[in-house]
Amino acid sequence: MLLLSWLQNLAANLWRSLMNASRTETTFRESVDLMFNRAVALMDLAPGLEDKIRVCNSTYTVRFGVKMRGSIHTFTGYRSVHSEHLEPCKGGIRYSLSVNQDEAEALAALMTYKCALVETPFGGSKGGLRIDPREYDVDEMERITRRFAYELAKRDLIHPSQNVPAPDMGTGEREMAWIADQYARMNTTDINARACVTGKPPHAGGIQGRVEATGRGIQYALQEFFRHPEDVAEARLSGTLDGKRVVVQGLGNVGFHAAKFLSEEDGAIVVAVIEHDGALVCDDGLDIEAVGSWIKRHGGVTGYADAIHVKDGSKVLEKECDILIPAALEGVINLSNADRINAAMIIEAANGPVTAGADEILRSKSVPIIPDMYANAGGVTVSYFEWVKNLSHIRFGRMQRRQEEARHMLIVNELERLSDHLGDDWSLRGDFKEKYLRGAGELELVRSGLDDTMRGAYQAMRETWRSRNDVTDLRTAAYIVAIERVASSYEAKGL
Repeated sequence: MLLLSWLQNLAANLWRSLMNASRTETTFRESVDLMFNRAVALMDLAPGLEDKIRVCNSTYTVRFGVKMRGSIHTFTGYRSVHSEHLEPCKGGIRYSLSVNQDEAEALAALMTYKCALVETPFGGSKGGLRIDPREYDVDEMERITRRFAYELAKRDLIHPSQNVPAPDMGTGEREMAWIADQYARMNTTDINARACVTGKPPHAGGIQGRVEATGRGIQYALQEFFRHPEDVAEARLSGTLDGKRVVVQGLGNVGFHAAKFLSEEDGAIVVAVIEHDGALVCDDGLDIEAVGSWIKRHGGVTGYADAIHVKDGSKVLEKECDILIPAALEGVINLSNADRINAAMIIEAANGPVTAGADEILRSKSVPIIPDMYANAGGVTVSYFEWVKNLSHIRFGRMQRRQEEARHMLIVNELERLSDHLGDDWSLRGDFKEKYLRGAGELELVRSGLDDTMRGAYQAMRETWRSRNDVTDLRTAAYIVAIERVASSYEAKGL
């Protein structure tokens, strides 16, 4: 019997290897289109509407020069607008040597579906500049960023009511502040100039909680998944996040915050972190704050003492774990390694980390995937809050915080009065009064809004997943929900 079982497993592995060899790996853009096609095949859209939703409306390519270091350096950038069913369009700007038109258009499409899924009133857009930021000092980066912003803004591709960028890979609060200031210099009478871009520092019109937003959204997405035992059982898991073994690929802003919150607040155990120079493995759990500090100081994980360093980090993607969080680049899980992924479930913190071919393999292995368009929507959700804050010209909580505290004080005073009559056996818990009296400030309101958004979006996906026999995974469910909402917007416009 053992020999027969071994031969059957060998035959199955050979068959999968042959099938994988016959497949062709898709590009990121092709993967997005294939997943879109899989969803619309299960829908009944009006004639022509499918193509209208799928295609990218426009892509602007800019080539500009910046004089520095004694010569003129020419840079190439892109801004793609996938859908204008709602305006403004929303989407990040990334700085990377890998930036190209196909990538920008695929990311813009994902932004359309992502915004529709989490019900932020934006169309989808994306942009990028082909540059390695590490090759330039701060002054040079500011000059380059301002010139790029100028080229986009003069064509209304940066505008509070038409196109609102945000940070992405290689950019952050610093670049967004430069872009906002450049737009304001060009539009001196626009009272809403600060709303032209999100992800700014709080002192420059940003909002508290934006830096951590995508990582926090990953945490809220997993919390919502684990509120449904039936869904957890799909991953052959049970219980809560407490004690679940987690592998994180990419400890940048998103991966760091997701790992930090899951380990510190939910009791998950981060057993491995994968970076560009290898991986750190510790089955007892890594100290994420310490690892993050080491990476900031040394530029990688090499040399970190309190864990095992694995030089070939890609192999650690295949480590047995409960939750795998790819939080770096597109296509890290692909035809070459999908069959060896040993995670009970995957949550896509990055955009497009699982190719279409790999997705098919993982679905055949019954590995639940919480898809990128939902999982990493925390960033655009809090960007929406920041945009609303900039348009309203008042921070969240300013009008109601003290009134809430005063109302709560009435209840506490009454409880304390009653406790005087009930004696020592009845009294308020030591920290109750302090916590209850604290009114919600901007950060608390942002987290509350983000949590509500992630819960609502998951429930919409889940309803489609559980109510239809022809929908077998969360990704297809997410696409169907998003496409239906985009279609409804176009139909309301008379298209």
